[in-house]
Amino acid sequence: MLKKAGEFESLPRSTMNPKYKRIVLKLSGEALKNAATGEPLDSAILKNLALSIKEIRSLGVQICLVVGGGNIFRGLSGSQGGVDRTTGDYMGMLATVINGLALMNALEKEGVAVRVQTAIPMEKIAEPFILRRAVRHLEKGRVVILVAGTGNPYFSTDTTAALRASELGADAILKATKVDGIYDKDPAKFPDAVKFDRISYLDALERRLAVMDSTAFSLCMDNRIPIIVFNMNKPGNIRLVVEGQKIGTVVK
Repeated sequence: MLKKAGEFESLPRSTMNPKYKRIVLKLSGEALKNAATGEPLDSAILKNLALSIKEIRSLGVQICLVVGGGNIFRGLSGSQGGVDRTTGDYMGMLATVINGLALMNALEKEGVAVRVQTAIPMEKIAEPFILRRAVRHLEKGRVVILVAGTGNPYFSTDTTAALRASELGADAILKATKVDGIYDKDPAKFPDAVKFDRISYLDALERRLAVMDSTAFSLCMDNRIPIIVFNMNKPGNIRLVVEGQKIGTVVK
């Protein structure tokens, strides 16, 4: 379970230099959901995330967020329920916009400068994604939240994270999940599941490990961007990953 909002503030100040100077933090929409009530957006989770992001930003880390929309609508699931796949994917993209605005609101309440950029033009809500503008925001210490995926159906937000990380020259993709890394099988179903501390892109692809889709893995492999999969529910984990501590699983 997440700690109560405010407990992040008591974490000791890091004296280490961050290993990763520019990161793409990938958040699933499901991570923002209140599992007990089913509410798609949990205010305590949003606040805790904002405090964690504020902390690593204070270390001088440039942060780009890519957020999914599965807590509201998932295009692939919608297509299985009779919604046209292309239409469903666009619905899912709009769900990511809602999540991005919620994250923006939570971060601004903590005094963090934020810009939301979208792959689908909607000028009254967010800036369009423009690479040079996004880089400039990062250089000025602003958190950039990227929504609406790539703007194209049939591409996941995992692929978005890999694509944007490649474009932005990110040092790593941090994939925040509800488990503490990558296992050879589902640890919730199989008590004998084995956790990997490190795994290669090819091994992850060959084993069909359901952490990121094959397009995202391939992009990261081609551009040599490490992926760190870790448990976001443990306070301080994001900071420890940024510092280079052995947290979660590294795909490299």
